[in-house]
Amino acid sequence: MSNLIRPCWGVFAPSRLAVILGVVIACAVAGDQARAQAAPQTASAAAPFASDRLSVEVVGQGPDVILIPGLASSREVWRATADRLKATHRVHLVQLAGFAGEPWTHGDGAFVQPEVDELARYIRQARLDRPAVIGHSMGGLSGLLLAQQQSDLVGRVMTVDSLPFYSAMFGPTATAESAKPFADQAANMILSADTASFRTQQAATAQALSRTASEQARILAWSLATDRHAMASAMKDVMTTDARPGLATMTTPVTALYAADADGGAPTAMADAMWTQEYAALPGVSLIRVDGSRHFIMADQPARFAELVDAFLAK
Repeated sequence: MSNLIRPCWGVFAPSRLAVILGVVIACAVAGDQARAQAAPQTASAAAPFASDRLSVEVVGQGPDVILIPGLASSREVWRATADRLKATHRVHLVQLAGFAGEPWTHGDGAFVQPEVDELARYIRQARLDRPAVIGHSMGGLSGLLLAQQQSDLVGRVMTVDSLPFYSAMFGPTATAESAKPFADQAANMILSADTASFRTQQAATAQALSRTASEQARILAWSLATDRHAMASAMKDVMTTDARPGLATMTTPVTALYAADADGGAPTAMADAMWTQEYAALPGVSLIRVDGSRHFIMADQPARFAELVDAFLAK
């Protein structure tokens, strides 16, 4: 992202904006609603779920947990979490279309709201009983929107380094409308960069997103395999979607994890101030800072992350 797109939060220089965004850069039909009223059954017994917005891999048995990756990420970001939870939970690993090598057929059309709609349709069709939803970055925003729009479908939400309005980083007076020119510019830069420049940019971004070398390599590979039109569309949507107005009336319990890292990430005081301010309207929100981590908390602090996920699911 160019120097023209610089948030007021100083540590988030152009490459740092991706530390929150995830990279630098369905609608329920009547038949689904009718089936949702039927007796619950297992996901394996339900009709296969087909969507051009997302796919879902299911592992394990027990209470349902949905894991949503962030912008330009693969469901593999959750593999260690899923492998650990599958002994006690039925884990639904979401893969969003267009990301990490998945097909994208929607050009420059909307990204976030259609995938939120499809998540709702999946929950209904799979007969899930108010699953827990854990989302990273854009996946966390998706979880918040899903709980706001379909509160009857979601039991609880954990957001992982995810703000309800990402463009709040541009300053306290930022709005979805005022962020639109910056969102358009970011999308245009994603689409117009030549191959070499794009790779260089994404490699630098990966280092800003994680302290862990192996995770940096995965982040870069996922970004390079992502359809750029999908990435640009998702970026525009994330930067211009403000979930804050719906926070005050939310009844779904929310736990918000956020990262702080004195060595190249968000300083503690700034991270505390940002998350406290942006989630202030959400009743009963549990804000938990994870130190020594950049954006990919699950990779940078795996033991602490596992502990927090277990506590969240035990509530």
